Amino acid sequence: MDLTVKAFDLEAGKRYTVILNERDMLNDRIHPGDRVSVSGPDGTITAFITSTERIIKKGEVGLYEEVTAKTGLKNKDVATVEYSPPPYSVQAIRHKMKGKKLTNEQIFDIVHDVVEQNLSEAEIAAFLVAQQTVGMDMDETEYLTRAMADYGQKADYKKTTFTKHSVGGVPGDSKVSIINVPIVAAAGLFIPKTSSRSITSPSGTSDTMEVLANVEFSIEEIKQIAQKSNAALVWGGSLNMAPADDLLIRVERPLKLDPLSQMLASIMSKQVANDVDFMLLDIPVGPEAKVETEREARAIGAKFSDLAERLGITLRTVLTYGGQPVGHAMGPALEAREAILTLQNKGPPSVTEKSIALSGVMLDMAGLTPPGQGTEMARELLTSGKGLEKLRQIIELQGGDPKVKVEDIAVGDKTFDILSKGQGYITSISNSAICKVAHLAGAPKDKGAGVYLHKKVGHSAKKGEALFTIYSESEKKLDDAITYALKHQPVNIEGMIIGEL
Repeated sequence: MDLTVKAFDLEAGKRYTVILNERDMLNDRIHPGDRVSVSGPDGTITAFITSTERIIKKGEVGLYEEVTAKTGLKNKDVATVEYSPPPYSVQAIRHKMKGKKLTNEQIFDIVHDVVEQNLSEAEIAAFLVAQQTVGMDMDETEYLTRAMADYGQKADYKKTTFTKHSVGGVPGDSKVSIINVPIVAAAGLFIPKTSSRSITSPSGTSDTMEVLANVEFSIEEIKQIAQKSNAALVWGGSLNMAPADDLLIRVERPLKLDPLSQMLASIMSKQVANDVDFMLLDIPVGPEAKVETEREARAIGAKFSDLAERLGITLRTVLTYGGQPVGHAMGPALEAREAILTLQNKGPPSVTEKSIALSGVMLDMAGLTPPGQGTEMARELLTSGKGLEKLRQIIELQGGDPKVKVEDIAVGDKTFDILSKGQGYITSISNSAICKVAHLAGAPKDKGAGVYLHKKVGHSAKKGEALFTIYSESEKKLDDAITYALKHQPVNIEGMIIGEL
């Protein structure tokens, strides 16, 4: 049907969308959520339908900016709008939902249509739920990984490239890469690390690094930074590497989905796209971590090893303690402070030892030390100040202040101390509750927001002592965080006497 364009100076976001009057839809037997092709002088696109009775009159079609830009249609032009059947990938998703194995071609079709935004959120959700409930074998997971890497930009460093990745799930972990990367780069390893922003934690590595320097660069700019410093600490989302991943995460997050095959493909597709040769995988294990048992961690690690071998990446996997937050600081600015303190030999032992241990494994992988002796070299690189010197070089190359001091890093000026109600010992700290408090305080969007733990598991506490401090940039957000913290008590204290008979 030919309809008169009513153009809106608005972006629909996510995917192409048009608005039709309900009477036109009834006449053509189409429904909200169906697809239509929209043709104009510059081309044809496929869009999803929303309906209205008032905003768009019968005989009109409402077009957002994305559609007018792609088709060349202007206000009051005549557009040809026709029903468009679902793409072939929808049938492939139905096959997966029935428990059938997908072919390489079917998975490439699905990823293509995710990237081109030809699938609705409901169809993407069906694909993710099928992975969660039915599962994918390693062949399918390899197909998915390669497809996600292929539909996006790829780096070609022409150097042996290293990286370290954590599966996450533990607050405070984002700072470790900001310590580990400079240490191994100071030893000569080439490590242009791309990182994510936070999904569930108070800060992601990119959120924390952004406090110190710019993290959004093109691939060519990253090459230039890494050629000069052996390293970079940048946000992968600005590079258009494996763009399907971000689109899938948008649907995963509100549904609280986390299928293993998708996690494998998400992590490894970015390593393929970033031209990685050697990878260290960190799997934190503990209550309320993403992986709660050692048995589960070993099973996941085995799948990562299988997939890495298929992709030609040399992988080492380590299981680390994830039973409580890493270090004392949670939130972008607080973690940036703690990272610099650690490289100044003033950091918490847990952060120092984890960073040195992971760096040592990477130095072993590179063959720079005899087997098992990488930790000694990593410790020397940290204690000598070479790691800090390298971080300052990276900060400068990424547009930050290389002379930045800990006290220069601003944190939230609205604070509140959560006090111990009694005397005893810290027996547990809830990772999820600490994350929630930090999020309510404004982290990671508000860089100065977060939580600083004064006590860790095993520490003693007296009545009235501060267990942790909440930082915020907003009185309202601080109040919300305080209310939650007082109700849920993230830090558990027990006395030496636990009861009487």
